[in-house]
Amino acid sequence: MSDILVIGGGIIGLLTARELVQVGAAVTLVESGETGRESSWAGGGIVSPLYPWRYPDSVTALARWSQRLYPKLCAELTAETGIDPELTANGLLILDPQEREPALAWAATHGTEVQLIDSVQLHETAPELAVRPPTAMLLPAVANVRNPRLVKAARRALEGRIALREQEEVCAILAADGRVAGVRTSRGLIQADQVVVCTGAWTARLLDPLGQRPDIVPVRGQMLLFRGRPGQVNYTTLWREHYVIPRRDGRVLVGSTLEQTGFVKETTAQGRVSLQRAAVELYPHLAHTPIEAHWAGLRPGAPGGIPYIAPVPGTAGLYVNAGHYRNGIVTGPASARLVADLLLGRDPVTDPAPYALDAPRLPDGEVGAGHRA
Repeated sequence: MSDILVIGGGIIGLLTARELVQVGAAVTLVESGETGRESSWAGGGIVSPLYPWRYPDSVTALARWSQRLYPKLCAELTAETGIDPELTANGLLILDPQEREPALAWAATHGTEVQLIDSVQLHETAPELAVRPPTAMLLPAVANVRNPRLVKAARRALEGRIALREQEEVCAILAADGRVAGVRTSRGLIQADQVVVCTGAWTARLLDPLGQRPDIVPVRGQMLLFRGRPGQVNYTTLWREHYVIPRRDGRVLVGSTLEQTGFVKETTAQGRVSLQRAAVELYPHLAHTPIEAHWAGLRPGAPGGIPYIAPVPGTAGLYVNAGHYRNGIVTGPASARLVADLLLGRDPVTDPAPYALDAPRLPDGEVGAGHRA
């Protein structure tokens, strides 16, 4: 019997387990598939919300705390495992002119550097870029991380320190006398005094039988990967809701669609065409760059993009850490620290009130309204 059972092996579950094992807890992590292979693997890895000024302060608080921690986290994971998550601070270049005023107001409030770049400067710094508004914005401190390598490193760092059970689906959470008792899985029963649900888009299904269904729905996102050369794209670039991310080895990642398809994760020809068109409009040379991969993932969409990080009312010892929508990578470290604080009775790293299951959020239907689809 473990002290703490973590359900879900994405970046949220892995970092939650890391927080808990670092204080000496005996942790079991159960994952229905292969650790880290759902939305954590499928996303882009930008260590910032896209258009961060569109989000409520509760999301900003998690993002800013995590951004400060990321260099230390990635250095530790590299040293522990030999797997470099490739944290790269190449800046976030935003080309949408209508975002200038809200961006500058947000930056002034939060003390974030935003550089205004005119079209001449833009041509000098990004000559390969075809879209040249009169003024672009650069957030120079924004980094990206190679998220598949991040989850591999996080998993490797936990090997031998926790009981890791993959390919084992949790079918039900067990409770007795108002307290969690463990879970029933596809392989049997696991007893635990404390359970943390980190199951992303599947969280509502798991908590619904307890009468505590969070407003989390799957939102499909499709991605393209171009096999480019180093130097072809130098900035993480954002325009008209699409982004282009350069990797250190020259690969270029392009995302993403926003689709309400339930739990259908397949890619589509329409998604491929729309992403390729957006990429080529920004960087015409990508028209002649081979597409290496096309995939899709299911984001855990919650109202306003505000995750649920809280104890579950009515079931002592049961916690949830899910619903991060498009921001699981950037808010993951802070979310893991916060849920660990709550579970261990420590002073919380940030005010937990906005993330409670019954906290006020946007009306139904405004899933992830921090991003306009």
